[in-house]
Formats: sequence, structure tokens, C-alpha cells
Amino acid sequence: MFASCADPSQLEGFAWMLCYLTSGKHMLFYGSFFVVLLLIAVTAPLALALGFGGAMAARSHLFPLRVIGKTYTAMVRGVPDIVFFLFVPIALDQGLEYLRHKLKCPDWDQPIRQGNDFIVCSAAKLPLSSSPQIWHEIYGFSLATAAFAVVFGAFAANVLYGAMQAVPRAQLETAEAYGMTRRQVNRRILIPQMWVYALPGLSNLWMILIKATPLLFLLGVEDIVYWARELGSTKSAVYSYPHPDWRLYYFLVLLVFYLGMTRISESVLGRISARLSRGQATMAGEAQRKAAGA
Repeated sequence: MFASCADPSQLEGFAWMLCYLTSGKHMLFYGSFFVVLLLIAVTAPLALALGFGGAMAARSHLFPLRVIGKTYTAMVRGVPDIVFFLFVPIALDQGLEYLRHKLKCPDWDQPIRQGNDFIVCSAAKLPLSSSPQIWHEIYGFSLATAAFAVVFGAFAANVLYGAMQAVPRAQLETAEAYGMTRRQVNRRILIPQMWVYALPGLSNLWMILIKATPLLFLLGVEDIVYWARELGSTKSAVYSYPHPDWRLYYFLVLLVFYLGMTRISESVLGRISARLSRGQATMAGEAQRKAAGA
């Protein structure tokens, strides 16, 4: 990065360490922290939207919609999460390429499945082989995000469904007795009140999402775990910056990063919980009333 770093073999001490920590690979390592934060920022609202849709479908009066909703909310119970993390990107990738293959190569006369290989015409590849590397990285990240959203959306659906069931049925029936439609009851009574019941479960889900981000490494995305292992492993004299096994220190940085994320999340979620519990007929709301009256 600096002109003085052109010949690392001539450096020592602080100058060597400064050049080492500002090398190109370290810049990618620092950038990978933003990749993790971006994954969380994108996945959380997507998962919440999928979860809300799944929970509402599970409560639907329409049998087919209810079956879909209940199946989605229950799927995380019987199948290991890692299976979905690996299955969803592959299924999406092959599904999209199959559709593009049918549109762009209608005259293709060879089977797409050839043994263990999935082969489509070059024009149907996502992204195209001629595309810049950045598009390959964006595509891979998008597939990984979809996998996270589907898995955590199922968890969120389970939490939100339970929260909707926890809202006192008498309140919903009273609203219906006053002439409200089912949509009005959901929008004005059910949904506003369910959040206070859902927040503990959603808070735990947020923490699990943070801890699950290292799975990006398994999905082929060069995240912080990938770079920590790559940069920290032993480097011999054939490398520009030879050093012994420093993985302990790199993973210690990851430890501090995740603990910091957890601490900030606990503080923010605590404030949200206090705000939602205000005036509610729950244990947290009762505790607030007692504290205010003391």
C-alpha cells in the first residue's frame, strides 16, 4: 500500500508490521467485516418478512395456504440447518440456470443431467463466464443471503406464530363483535400486540444469526473466517511476509468482534423491549408499572 513496502525483505520491526497489516490481502480481510455486516443487514428484514408471511399463512382459513404456512414454520425442527444452507444456494442456482437454458437455448439437444454433472449452455450460465469477477462475488453473496433468509425466516415464522397465538383471544373476539373485519382485527389488534410476545424469541434469533455468519465460509464467500485462517496460517519464506502460525491472534480479533456485536445488540434489544412492554399486560409491563409507582 505504501511505497516503502515495495520490498518487504528489507523491512523489520514496526515498519514490517505496518506494511504487513496494510497489504492487499489484509485490505480484503478488513473489507470482509463489512460483508458480514451487510449479510446481517439484508438477511434480518428478509427473514422477518418471510417469517411474518409464514405465520400469517399458518393462521389462514384457507387450507392450502395454512398447510404451506405450517410446513414452512415446522421445517426447521426436523432438518439440520446446515442442510438448508447448502441446499438452497444449489437449488436456486440450478433452478435459475435451468430457466435461462430453456429460454436462451431452445435448440439444445443434450441432456442437462449427465451423471453427476449439471450442464447448461454457456449463455445460460449465471453469471456469464465473461462477466467481471465482482459479479461472480455478488451472485455468490446473493445466493448465500437467500439461504440465510429462508432458514431464519422459518425460525421467525415459528416465533411470530407463537406470538400471535399468545395474544388474548378475547380481545380479538371483542374487536370482531364491534364490527371489525378480520383484516382490521389483524392490523389494529393482533399485529401491534404480538411484538411484545415475539421480541424475546426474535432477540434470540438475532443473536443466532450473528453467530451463524461464519457459515458464509462454507458457502464459498470469502468472509472473516476465511481470511483469518488464510492470513494466520504459517507462511514460509516463499511469501512476501513469512511468519509462524498466527491464527490464534486472528481468531482472537474475531472473538472481540462478535462479542462487541453481541453487547451492542443486547443494549439495543433491551431498549426496544422496554419500549414495547410499556403499558402492556405482561410481566415486563407490570414490572415497569411497579417501578414507576415505587
